Amino acid sequence: MSNTNSFSGIVKILETPRSYIFNQKARLTKVRVELPQKRKNKKNAIVCLLIWGNLGRQVQKFYTTNDYVLIEGYPSLRSKKNRNSRFKPSKRLFITVGKIYPILLSTDRSLTKISKQ
Repeated sequence: MSNTNSFSGIVKILETPRSYIFNQKARLTKVRVELPQKRKNKKNAIVCLLIWGNLGRQVQKFYTTNDYVLIEGYPSLRSKKNRNSRFKPSKRLFITVGKIYPILLSTDRSLTKISKQ
């Protein structure tokens, strides 16, 4: 039996999703999001979502900045390369998303985006 961590939570999208294509086969969509914190003295955690395939294409098409979404996925820590080698490498949290649900979409959406399609 293996021990697998999972994550479910509501996050706020901070930037527009960006897509990358690997080997003309796999599509990866990256987006930075913010995890809300209850404590007032703590700053909100910013993590990067990794979304593969058609789900990533849907995220890029339908979600924009300041949308709140519920995500389900698997977290992973990856070391960040530092230019200054005197400090130990810092780690960043990435979440590979398996499912995503809209919770609260931003109100600044215009009908022009829909009418262009």
